[in-house]
Amino acid sequence: MKRAVNLALSLAVTGVCTWWTFRSTNWTEQRTSLAAAKYVWIVPYLGVLAVIHLSRTLRWRALLSGLERVGFRAMNEASGIGFMMLIVLPFRLGEFARPFLIARRSNIRRSAAMTTVVLERITDGILVAVGLRALLFFVPKDAPTFGVVRLGANLMFGVFFSGLLFLLFALWQQERAVRLVRATLGRVSAGLADVAAHVVDTFVGAMRQLPSRGQLALFFAYTLVYWLANGAGMALLGLAFAGVGPEGGFHLDVFQGYVVMGCLVAGVMIPSAPGSFGPFQLAVVIGLKLFLPVEVAESAGLAFANVLWICQTAQQVGLGFILMVRGQLSFREITQNLSADEAAAAS
Repeated sequence: MKRAVNLALSLAVTGVCTWWTFRSTNWTEQRTSLAAAKYVWIVPYLGVLAVIHLSRTLRWRALLSGLERVGFRAMNEASGIGFMMLIVLPFRLGEFARPFLIARRSNIRRSAAMTTVVLERITDGILVAVGLRALLFFVPKDAPTFGVVRLGANLMFGVFFSGLLFLLFALWQQERAVRLVRATLGRVSAGLADVAAHVVDTFVGAMRQLPSRGQLALFFAYTLVYWLANGAGMALLGLAFAGVGPEGGFHLDVFQGYVVMGCLVAGVMIPSAPGSFGPFQLAVVIGLKLFLPVEVAESAGLAFANVLWICQTAQQVGLGFILMVRGQLSFREITQNLSADEAAAAS
């Protein structure tokens, strides 16, 4: 029942974002833009996506090294399948897949593995939010979507920095943090408070097993590679649409690629249906409107967003499916282990 409600809500969010994105689309210009694109640029972009997959797999391995040194094959399978599940399941339920998968392939407990996933998300959120806010200093403030992008960057920073502060407080005052969770959530639901307190308790215990300084340095190095490749890759794929569209046509340089990437990260934080279709395109178009005329952003820019979404989705789902078959796993087996209550209480 809970999953049905989550799916219904995520589909509603997707429907609203999709309508908002495509409400003023000129479909003739959209087809013209797609027909005029140079799809040969997809080939090197797929190479960039391979670098992205490798860097985030290796950075997760570095973060897990304080718990256990896991072999690359097990890491690659857990990472590839986990990110596929993140794409195909609504409301980011796929985040629980990687802890489940790595626990099957190692002696690492699911709660400890989930700790590393949360730390990844906090690091990414703060890094991208700060980077996007800094890049906005070099973007014209009269751009039509400047205020929306700035608000998104500030909200993203606020959410993830607050999470970091709470984790640091819990690491310093574990018992007080647990009592605080029970006192606040207990007003809503005693059962929910018990589960949340258990999560915080096990989370802090796992945080005390962080990797060595050298492995942490590797984690941050791979994180930089991951995000640098992301932004540069978007600019690379943008060459497929260079000059396409009215008023001088579409263009996306490397600087603009990083700004649009930041907008996209903020956009896909919105809980939505599988694949983030709708919020994905909306976020890209909002970012493009910082640099391109509205007519170009809503024609060639939207075509670019659709091709970008297809490339990323196809690569992650295709790789995950191959690794799932090779690992002799089934989709049903994985999803049956990803209920929110079970994942939260995993130990």
